[in-house]
Amino acid sequence: MELLTAREIKAELRRRTVALAAPPRPHTPTGGVAVGVCVVGPATYGVAVRMFGPSELADEVAAAGRALAGDQCDVRDVGVVRASQWDPAELRKRQRPLRPGLSVSHADVTAGTIGAFVVDGSGAVLALSNNHVLADSGRGAAGDVVMQPGVADGGSAAADRIGILDGVVALDPVAPNLVDAATARLDDVEVSAQYPAGSLAGWVAVTDDVEVEKAGRTTGVTRGRVSAIEIDGISVQYPTGVIDFDDQIEVTGGGPEGFSSGGDSGSLVYRPDTREAVGLLFAGSDTGGPDGQGLTYCNPIGAVLDRLGVRLV
Repeated sequence: MELLTAREIKAELRRRTVALAAPPRPHTPTGGVAVGVCVVGPATYGVAVRMFGPSELADEVAAAGRALAGDQCDVRDVGVVRASQWDPAELRKRQRPLRPGLSVSHADVTAGTIGAFVVDGSGAVLALSNNHVLADSGRGAAGDVVMQPGVADGGSAAADRIGILDGVVALDPVAPNLVDAATARLDDVEVSAQYPAGSLAGWVAVTDDVEVEKAGRTTGVTRGRVSAIEIDGISVQYPTGVIDFDDQIEVTGGGPEGFSSGGDSGSLVYRPDTREAVGLLFAGSDTGGPDGQGLTYCNPIGAVLDRLGVRLV
């Protein structure tokens, strides 16, 4: 079906979900349901229904989706979606110059990933990752020490400081969120903005089932494909509780191990063919992908850059 049709059906399913759920949202990591646009092929779309475990709500929304979209309704039970805080050994070591894919964290967080380097309005170079990696899910404060490697990989504030927490997009515990993002203002430390595919050529809003790649602290360099876009109603389990997200990108892994795992949070997801960034990895599910793999969820990179007021290096 065409993208406009898929969006209309998605909107109708979202209205039904909100009407059926306990007001204002089914704020729980299990039993909820998210709806989005499924990317079937080039300029070909369907409707994605993602169930977070069995529930009457999920069954009703899935049935409505099948009634409205027929066999172009893709229903998957993804289990619990968690904000990832847990490569190969080299990415977990202390490394200078800094580069994308390395282990990083706030002093009170295990470990996540440096996704990219960005520049703010003053021209300062910052490291980009998730709020839950650099700002301890909103519990950190501007000026807190950021270290590489992260705590789980032996990093310490005294020996491995690379900068301080700078920009943070707050996580709303009630209303839907769009991004999980934060930056670290770097000390006088050298950086290399090279990815496995080379330097970035920019960013793009993804609308097709394109191949994507990421370099992350836990699983290293992996490839997958965009399987759904504009997903609303994803409930993610954080250390601080359940937080909801709208308008997210879903990626399915291309290998037996899936696209990501805990600790890959903060990785930049990009197109290796064009070297354009598409998303910031922030969470993953237990199941829902092929061969029992989980699925990976990303914030649209345009929204991340806009909310932080930065641009990619």
